[in-house]
Amino acid sequence: MDIGAFYFSTDYGMPAADLARAMEARGFESLFLCEHTHIPVSRRTAFPAGGELPKRYIHTHDPFVALAFAAARTTRLKLGTGICLITQRDPIVTAKAIASLDMLSGGRFVFGIGGGWNVEEMENHGTVHGTRFKLLRERILAMKALWRDEEAEFHGEMVDFDPVWSYPKPVQRPHPPILLGGETDHTLKRVVDFCDGWFPRATPGFDPADAIARLGAAADAAGRDVSSLSVTVFRAPPDAGQLDAYAEAGITRVLLEIPDAGADQILPLLDDYAKLLG
Repeated sequence: MDIGAFYFSTDYGMPAADLARAMEARGFESLFLCEHTHIPVSRRTAFPAGGELPKRYIHTHDPFVALAFAAARTTRLKLGTGICLITQRDPIVTAKAIASLDMLSGGRFVFGIGGGWNVEEMENHGTVHGTRFKLLRERILAMKALWRDEEAEFHGEMVDFDPVWSYPKPVQRPHPPILLGGETDHTLKRVVDFCDGWFPRATPGFDPADAIARLGAAADAAGRDVSSLSVTVFRAPPDAGQLDAYAEAGITRVLLEIPDAGADQILPLLDDYAKLLG
């Protein structure tokens, strides 16, 4: 089982490039960066975890720009989005950004995606909350066509374009791995429909063996080989015993949490986390 971390790359925290280099030096497998394009001041949508919205949600860098800096400072570390809000991004522009990053990093990008929770945020992008997953699916399918075909076209209800040339193509063929975040049965149906992996959070009571069983059942129902699907667990517990159970259950990758802080706080934490890598 691979061990990586996720991080809100902010304008006040440790630079993502420095963090990536420090993680690679300690033997971590991956760094995933979170995304919010902006946060509406209204705060009409409650923070799902309850309480006040943490400062880091308001101060995030663009993940692709930050990951490009991280790629330039590393050679082996995998670089992911955790998650990219596809419902708030133009698919043609995003497909080019991802293909460029994958090419320039030597094929190290992992595409974690999700539908988002902040209604006002997505409305500012012209996205309707109730149909966001239909939009997400069409945008992902359109991006796959852009990465795969020399003359790509897509004709859906929400995404539509005639044949186009879009280069570069990703190094990873046919495209970087696509991981969908969420924990519901609806999420699992989407994973086996158009993704390469599942990206659940380690919520209270998360059972890795049950998670693997649920994914297997969804794959069987869709006629898909479950061995072609990965499972990356977001905010996994930094506990050796629990991580052993994750590995035994068949979890592919776990992501530990890095705080939005400076190097003076993060580097000692990385040293502690590195003890789990053996």
